[in-house]
Amino acid sequence: MTSAVELEHQWDRNLKVLPFVLLALATVVCIATFPVMGPVTVTTRIVFGVLVAATAVWTWRWTYLYDRPHPVGYIGRTLLVAALTVLHPLFCIFAWIGFLDAFDSFRGRWRWVAMAATALIMATGQVGGAPPYDEWWQGALWPVLFVVNFGLASLMGRYSIHLDTVSQERAETIVRLENALAENARLQEQLVAQSRQTGVRDERERLAREIHDTIAQSLAGVVAQLQAAEGSADAQDVRRRVARATEMARTALVEARRSVQDLTPAELADAGLADAISTLVASWRDDHGVEASFVVVGDATALHSEVEATLLRIAQEALANVAKHASASRVGVTLTFDEADVILDVRDDGSGFDPAAPRRSSSFGLGVMRERAQRLAGTFTLESAPGAGTAVSASIPALPRGPA
Repeated sequence: MTSAVELEHQWDRNLKVLPFVLLALATVVCIATFPVMGPVTVTTRIVFGVLVAATAVWTWRWTYLYDRPHPVGYIGRTLLVAALTVLHPLFCIFAWIGFLDAFDSFRGRWRWVAMAATALIMATGQVGGAPPYDEWWQGALWPVLFVVNFGLASLMGRYSIHLDTVSQERAETIVRLENALAENARLQEQLVAQSRQTGVRDERERLAREIHDTIAQSLAGVVAQLQAAEGSADAQDVRRRVARATEMARTALVEARRSVQDLTPAELADAGLADAISTLVASWRDDHGVEASFVVVGDATALHSEVEATLLRIAQEALANVAKHASASRVGVTLTFDEADVILDVRDDGSGFDPAAPRRSSSFGLGVMRERAQRLAGTFTLESAPGAGTAVSASIPALPRGPA
């Protein structure tokens, strides 16, 4: 299949050959019709032949040597064609070529001047030669033919200008579209790269939260149980604490695998949220010897797995903070189900602290709890004061269990 570039080159080659084809045709027709024009002198024939040769050389020079239309080339050829048309009117066959390249040779109003000169030569040849005329109709027809030739040529010229303008606009539109596509491709690459970076950052943050909320807490519990066993003189108490440390280590291993695979927390695999938090509170009470209660308000319903996992992790972190910092004697955990939200409250009667005071760089838990709640369009509030205990509350939309 021929491409657009090849077609354009083919047209250029054909347009370069066309003047010589018309020149040959006009020459043959003129030579063949010289006898019907009456007596033609040898001098006239010689002059005609010289002018034809000069026209051929002149046309070849500006077509192939300079390889572009030029006003000087156009003017010189037009004068030669005018002289040949005076010698033989049918040479106006070749004069038509002036309409073809007038717009390429000149700019502005000179285009129309060049086309008028060609139309004048065409009209002269069509009425049988240059004035004065033997018949009155020739003189009357000459301006009419000039107007017709110039009008038709002007119409085609204006249409050619319109086509060139449309073609140029289309070419510019194509260039703009190509640039827009290239820009879109570049932006798409940037978005993909940013999305990849965001995904990596979110995954790192998720793993950090999972490790902090589950594995790190379980391992801290293991260390606490082993330290207590080391300082105990009761063999039965030592065995109990070692067994508890072993259980915590196994739990940490399970959570490590589930964190990597982003699965539901182990506590929620076979139980609902209320049961999982109840088990958590009971286990925490046994491990730390602190009175802890758990209350469910409203009708417990199955929630979306992300909601349940988030509330369970917040409860784990809140209890871990109580064990580390509060020195509390009582802890209360409340899970409230209402129509729009599910609310988790954890309160203690410990030492409390000033929430406005600068926090230690290692204080990771409060920020994690807040991020977990906000990640699901929820809220997290903290109330505390030195010596007045601490209360944390997380409220998350009660999304029902099912597809996200």
